[in-house]
Amino acid sequence: MNCPKCGLDDSKVIDSRVSEAQDAIRRRRECLGCETRFTTYERREEQPLIVIKRDGTREPFDHQKLHRGLMVAAAKRPISGEDIDYLIRDIKDSLQNSFRFEVESATLGDMVLLRLKNLDFVAYVRFASVYKDFRSVEEFTGELAELS
Repeated sequence: MNCPKCGLDDSKVIDSRVSEAQDAIRRRRECLGCETRFTTYERREEQPLIVIKRDGTREPFDHQKLHRGLMVAAAKRPISGEDIDYLIRDIKDSLQNSFRFEVESATLGDMVLLRLKNLDFVAYVRFASVYKDFRSVEEFTGELAELS
């Protein structure tokens, strides 16, 4: 780590602790040349999550796109924005912790449905009706019958 004052790349760590947001290690350093103290942050490099669409195209995971879809499904339901953010964060964390950086849209949809089912049944049905792209009332009622 280069000193911000003299540019020397030799420093010693005086103190290390987890940052307030708990997403980085905060290190207090001292330059061995000019004795200037400075702070650095060490963060895990984020590997971008890629969604493989049904047609085979790949696109970066879009938090806002999923958030919008869940907000529509949860309209007028007792689900807070924090609940939706937690659901999305839980899915991303689950994928990253399993070292899966590419996920098929169908798998992603199933992960959302699994979590929505435990959160709110009506939001689950609304999301499923769009996600599963039912072609008939029979398909939709069949899905509901399986859930009962």
